[in-house]
Amino acid sequence: MRRQNSTTSPVKNKAILYLRVSSEEQVDNFSLGTQEDICRKEAKKRDLEVVELFKEEGRSAKTIVGRPELIKLLEYCRKNKGQIEAVIVYRLDRISRQTADYLAIRKRLAECGVTVVSATEPTGDTPTEKLVETILAGFAQLDNDIRGERARNGLKARFLSGLISGKPPLGYVLQGGFAVKDPETYDKVKAAWDLMETGTKSLSEIAKIMNEWGLRETKGKRTDYLLRPQTAQRIFRQKFYMGIITSRKYPEEVKGQHIPMISEQQFYKVQAILDGRNPNKSSVSRRHRHNADFPLRRIVKCSKCGVGLTASWSKGKCKKYAYYRCSSGNKCNTISIPVQTLEQAMVYTLKSATPKPECLDLYLYFIKKTYQQRFGRLQKIKSEADSEIVRLKTLRQTLVEKNLEGTYSDEIFKEQNAIVEEKVIQAQIAKDDSTIEKYNIDDITSFLKTTLADLGETYQKSNISQIKLLLSSMFPTGITWNYDGTLNTKLSPIYQSIIDSDDRGTPLGGGGGIRTHEPDKRVRFSKPVPSATRRHLHKN
Repeated sequence: MRRQNSTTSPVKNKAILYLRVSSEEQVDNFSLGTQEDICRKEAKKRDLEVVELFKEEGRSAKTIVGRPELIKLLEYCRKNKGQIEAVIVYRLDRISRQTADYLAIRKRLAECGVTVVSATEPTGDTPTEKLVETILAGFAQLDNDIRGERARNGLKARFLSGLISGKPPLGYVLQGGFAVKDPETYDKVKAAWDLMETGTKSLSEIAKIMNEWGLRETKGKRTDYLLRPQTAQRIFRQKFYMGIITSRKYPEEVKGQHIPMISEQQFYKVQAILDGRNPNKSSVSRRHRHNADFPLRRIVKCSKCGVGLTASWSKGKCKKYAYYRCSSGNKCNTISIPVQTLEQAMVYTLKSATPKPECLDLYLYFIKKTYQQRFGRLQKIKSEADSEIVRLKTLRQTLVEKNLEGTYSDEIFKEQNAIVEEKVIQAQIAKDDSTIEKYNIDDITSFLKTTLADLGETYQKSNISQIKLLLSSMFPTGITWNYDGTLNTKLSPIYQSIIDSDDRGTPLGGGGGIRTHEPDKRVRFSKPVPSATRRHLHKN
């Protein structure tokens, strides 16, 4: 400290206080009030008059940026050069936790004739005290670097254990450090994945539908942003939904500790659709512009080159005429097809594929029977899964208690806890039977009976999206036009089985497809079947 010259009138030395606390240090023994009390006692001890106080709350000392009070302090010392004796701090790391930054600030204060004084550490102007001061500043940076390394290691360890550190994607919420189903959005996002899997919706269309369902994007504190096509694409690109955790920082892909929303197969099918590929090799599932005038555009293919037909209007002398034609141009040397001709051929083909009433009744009966069997089986699985989850949660609590008691080390605890979590996930997936419970089997069978009763009439009453789905399900390998007025089609196994039941006289088999006809055996029913169906079966 500068001493007063005996020949001049005594003037009390002046000092200013600088207090800082970061958000993670908001504790009683390190609060701004505590720092101020200790610093004022140090000023009184050194016979210094406190003339100014600078408080920095919720500011980190990792950098100088974003610390307005420190900037004000340096400017105050510059304007009052030679009048301020010292800057008193609770500890040297209050100024900075970076050694280089601390030394730069100390040099700037020294140029103004100001000394840095720590109320809890040895500081001064002697060479030894300056060395100790520099070492203490180095320790502050070391402590800060160690904290940072621990935080980074902790984040990576959390990632490798299958847990996310930030906000989970739409459909999930963070609860107790785990990503769990959001009851308000989970089913809606799942429905969006299912709809996207059909390949009938573009990103713009799916984003609009998701907005209509009330799904919103969250940015900061706001949660009411409408979903855009780009946002929808980010959602359908995230492996999180199939149970995989990824990160921009780490190259690994880790199995998450959350319940997957979709299967791996569904995820990659949607990726293929987003990439513009067709995983089913069905021309119907590709995305094309809808045109009500040409519902079969790109659905029906040319029999000569295999390219989908395009369509347009042709202007005649008196009116316009609608035609389908091969989109490969003149390479096939084919003629244009009047829209009415192709439409009539399609209606005739569908009417020919319409199952007989007794076959349809038999098919619907076995749908109901299979549903009831599966529903009962899933109810049993759900009950067993609930019991297993309770047991696993009890086991996990025991692991936690033994870890706290010191019986299990952290390594053993993490290993065993990971095993328990894996079993919990499996049990949760087993009990997740919402897929079957959300459908009403009576409504489904009623819809199927109406739809399949006359496929030609169903086609004529359907819109373009419905036509695409109908033809895609009936003819998965596509439809070709032969230019002789006929269509080449191959029915899917499920439709073929409905028609073939008339000849076979046997119902659909479980899991293995259609049963081979055995004339010496008769079908036994546990529930009443329509009389027409019973007569038909017994006749065969």
